[in-house]
Amino acid sequence: MAETSIEWTDATWNPVAGCTVLTAGCTNCYAMRMAARLEAMGTAKYRDLTRKSGRRAVWTGKIRLDYASLEAPKAWSKPRKVFVNSMSDLFHDDVPVEFIDLVWNVMKETPRHTYQILTKRPERMSQVLSQRPFEILSNVWLGTSVEDSRVLYRLDAIREVPAAVRFVSLEPLIGSVAGGDLTDIQWAIVGGESGPRAREMKPEWVDEIETMCRASGTAFFFKQWGGKNKKAAGRMLNGKTYDEMPDLRP
Repeated sequence: MAETSIEWTDATWNPVAGCTVLTAGCTNCYAMRMAARLEAMGTAKYRDLTRKSGRRAVWTGKIRLDYASLEAPKAWSKPRKVFVNSMSDLFHDDVPVEFIDLVWNVMKETPRHTYQILTKRPERMSQVLSQRPFEILSNVWLGTSVEDSRVLYRLDAIREVPAAVRFVSLEPLIGSVAGGDLTDIQWAIVGGESGPRAREMKPEWVDEIETMCRASGTAFFFKQWGGKNKKAAGRMLNGKTYDEMPDLRP
């Protein structure tokens, strides 16, 4: 487990490492930078997962399964919200279904934790979880990333996923998603891109999403404005902080 400063979770758990650049939201992915840094520090798990492209690190497309980490959540006695695979995507095409099954079993055996799984591949998530006898677990939230209108189809895909809680991460938000539909999605996280090459997030795009959330009954969580100095930009929206979470009452 790694403690984290991510505002909407408590810890990260990475049984998979490595990924592939897929769409525009991946361009400045923090995990690529972090993986390159960890490799430079001698962490074998991240060796050869990135390469240099100009002055930045990009994924090589290699995936590494970390079987040793599977037992980790069982040792955490305190209940936590756990972001699964902050450094990868559990539903990457190269992650075997059999390994996903092992991750699922760990989450089932540790109901004291709430697991948050985010993918840019909700079609595969839906396919895998629908075709195999995966149990719907009340402590597992399943979500997808949507950065702009070009990937709004992911909202339709995540609605097909059998889940106790469905969510969407609209981060990095690099375009309007006003044409999206949040029906049957219980939680929306919104955030601007951060880092040295951060792209702009316009306030009206955020306001559009809040309006969509109110119409659909979706909990609205505003994570950050982002930018080169995300701490300076803060996370206040219209004079307020929005830390809404899904309503889990029956």
